[in-house]
Amino acid sequence: MPINFDIDFQQVLYNLIQLSLAFILALPVALNRESRAKGAGLRTFPLVALAACAFMLVAMSSFAGNEAQARVMYGIITGIGFIGGGAIFKNADSVHGTATAAGIWNTGAIGISVAYQHYEVALVLSAMNFFIFQFGDYLKKENQKKIVD
Repeated sequence: MPINFDIDFQQVLYNLIQLSLAFILALPVALNRESRAKGAGLRTFPLVALAACAFMLVAMSSFAGNEAQARVMYGIITGIGFIGGGAIFKNADSVHGTATAAGIWNTGAIGISVAYQHYEVALVLSAMNFFIFQFGDYLKKENQKKIVD
């Protein structure tokens, strides 16, 4: 059976734009986490957004109008939850990494939102993810100060 090498360059450009948007929208939180020397950072967050977006783009073109798209999305959500679970560390008296795990999950949602052309959702998720990581530590410390005082 011959291999079909017909390339739809319009589709290639569309996918390149979608994947680039997912990458760009994951960068703010990736840069934040990298600058704070957290475990997941400049590589993890963009890769999660890219992979989630790519899986959905393939599912959307392969299973157009089919409920299989929903099953692919469920698989992505579960898989990203598993990856995030690896970022959580528990010792005798504390738990670390839950915010990073939630950020990874949020970044997957950015990728899925971009794939479905819900750019407004992806943009809001990106901004909120960044602001939570950027200012959450400060707000958390201020709140803990008030409780102690």
